[in-house]
Parts: sequence; structure tokens; C-alpha cells
Amino acid sequence: MQDKQNIAVFVDYDNIEIGVKSTLRREFDVSLALDALKERGDIVAKFAYANWSRQEGATRQMAENAVQMVQRIPSPRGDKNGADINLALDALEMAFTHNHVNAFAIVSGDSDFIPLVNKLKEFGKTVYVVGGKAFTSTILQQNCHEFISYESLLDEPQKAPARPTSQHAPHPRQQRARPAPLDLAQAMPLVERALQVLERREVQPQLGLLKSTMLQLDSSFSEKAYGAGSFSEFVEKLKKADFVDVSGAEGRYTIRRKATGAPEKALLKAEDALPVLRDVLEEHRLDLESGALADDLQQWVTAANPDFETTRYGFQEFTEFLNYAQDKLLVRLEPDEERGITVFLGAEFYPPAPEPEPEPPPPVEEEEEDEPQPIVEGQPSVIDPAPPPPKPVRKTTRRKQTGQGSAPKRQTARKPRARKPPPPIGPMM
Repeated sequence: MQDKQNIAVFVDYDNIEIGVKSTLRREFDVSLALDALKERGDIVAKFAYANWSRQEGATRQMAENAVQMVQRIPSPRGDKNGADINLALDALEMAFTHNHVNAFAIVSGDSDFIPLVNKLKEFGKTVYVVGGKAFTSTILQQNCHEFISYESLLDEPQKAPARPTSQHAPHPRQQRARPAPLDLAQAMPLVERALQVLERREVQPQLGLLKSTMLQLDSSFSEKAYGAGSFSEFVEKLKKADFVDVSGAEGRYTIRRKATGAPEKALLKAEDALPVLRDVLEEHRLDLESGALADDLQQWVTAANPDFETTRYGFQEFTEFLNYAQDKLLVRLEPDEERGITVFLGAEFYPPAPEPEPEPPPPVEEEEEDEPQPIVEGQPSVIDPAPPPPKPVRKTTRRKQTGQGSAPKRQTARKPRARKPPPPIGPMM
């Protein structure tokens, strides 16, 4: 088996650019994604798909990072998925023709790439997905081998943007940096499960093996979401919090579960936050008919539930929570480069109309049949009796006329001759 990973990178630039602008209020930097992938293997191919005639500012950045720009010329009708189709075809062609490429990285948050990810996994390829947690489909995050969040690649601490005074006031384009870290207790269910798996396999739970097992169980896990710069730092934090036992020298750590290492209080799950959002959406249903900004919706949720915090449910930001709610059909999100995320009511609030019940067929009127009347000879009847059988026609023979004016002779019937009775038979002599 090939130990070295040769990675081919495919960038859906239109999708990743508008996602980063609408959620983080900053420009997409392809070098951050490439540097993160270099830590996992050698990058042997780099492609980016966009209509580059409209992205003049990004072409220089792509050229500086040696990314091959594939021009996508939209059709007059506007092929929304044109880049997706070209990217998928090129990735599958490389999987068939370049056997040395054993890993693929999809830089996008579009859920349309789920079939491509599944097909590459069928061919035995390792698949990475690079995107933002606030705009990448949670289904795509959970079905790749490892999801690398763009937020975790930023170094600056979280800066809360200034909130507008009214709903119609424009939101300032203040850059949002890496969100605030989650509580370590949120990671303990995954750590406990991974350690149990290694114990059942009777494998010594070392540092690298523990992380690979955690990624197998949850490909969206990232130690940077918990404020750690590396996985070893993440384990050190778990040790200081008295969640795990760590033995061995640095680089050869052995991690074991603690009997009392699990958090005492029950942790809230992501789905536990959905009823809170559902109630607010129902209350502001009229306001959301034409769309509302994500920041405004966050204010409505906070006003209705002052103690509500997304970090308690495993979400670093409110937009990340909305992205999860979109996959659950509660909301529909539309990114906008200037305004940010616009929220609409999801399909749950617009259930399909029930199919009309088939109308019962009209009742069939049964015709009353008249009872047959008795036929009385000599009296008229509605029902005509059957006609009698035709009488046989007697043929008459005529003699040939002998001359003109002579009347033909009438042929008279002859009387049959009387037969003599046979003589009596006497005794034989």
C-alpha cells in the first residue's frame, strides 16, 4: 500500500469565495488551504474553476500559488452548476488515469459534491474537504475522510461585529476571525468513544492513532475548534482538565480513559437547539417571508431566550448553527457578499399539499327490467311471439305445349295398383 499521500486539489472558487465573504467578511486566501493540505501530504496538482474574466483580483493570487486556472464560460441561460460538473469530471478522470494520485482535496462547501466524494472513496482515494463550518453542508463534512474548516486556519481571535441599529441598516463589513473556542467537555464523548474502540482492538492508544480513530468516527473534528494549535496540545489540555491519563514522553504519549474523566453534567446535543430556533421562526414568520439577516435572527433568538448560547450545543458561531438547521430543513440560507447571510423559512414550514382524494364514481342507475307478460292467443301482446316456421312449397310439373292456342292437359294423380298378397308358404316336402 502507498504510504505517501499525493494530493490533487480542486477549488470551486465561486462557491468558496462567496461563502467566506458572507460569513467571515474577508477575502478567500487559497494559500491558507494549500498550507493546511501540505501538512497531510504532497500536492501534485492544483486546479481552480471560475469565470476568471470577473475575478481579476484573484488571478494574481492563483498565479502566485501555481494554481492552474480553468476558465468556465457560462452559457446564455446561466449554467449555475457548470463549474461543479467540470470539476467532477476532471477529478474522476484523474482518479482513472493517474494511479499515483491517492488523495483528493475539494475546496468548496457545496453539497452537490457529495456524489463525487462517495465515488472517490469507492476507488480507494482519501478525500479532504476544505470549507467553512458556517456554509459547508454538514452532510459533506461528515462523509469525507477529514474536513478542514477555513475558520481554524485563521490566527486572529474572534471580534464581535458591531450590530446595526435597525433591520434595514447596512451591516458593516468588519472582518470576522477565528471564532471563540469550544469547551473541552464538548469533545469528551468523541474522545471516550475513540478510546473504547482502541481498547476493543487491543491497540495501545498513542497520539497519532487516537486522532486517526477520532477522524474515522467524526471527520469534522478539529483540535483547533477547542483552542489547541496541535493535537498534542489538545491532549495536554485534556490532561490538565483531568479528563484523561497521559503517560510516556512527548511524541510517544499513551492516552487512557479515566473512570471519573467524563463530564459530570449531561452535554447538550446539536438537535437540542432546534426547538428554540423553531419557536422563534414561527413567531417571526411574517418577517422571514421576504428574508431576514442572520444577525437580526440572532437578536430575536437572544431576546426570546437570554440564556441561549450556541457553544453549549457544539457550535462556535450562530451562522454555523444556522447551517446545521438548513440541513434539517428549518431554514434556507442565501449568501450575499455585501449583506452577509439572508435567512428564509425552510421546507418544514412549507409542507407539500396533500394529494386530493379521488372523487367517488357517480352511482350507476340500474334499469328496471319489465317482467315478461303472458301471451294469450288472440289478444295483442307487447312481446311478439316467434314467427311460425315457413310452409314447404310444392312444385308442380307442366306438360310441354304442342301448339299455340291449345290448353295444357291437367295431369291427374294415378291410383296405386293393389298388390296381390304372396302365396302362403306350405310345408317343405
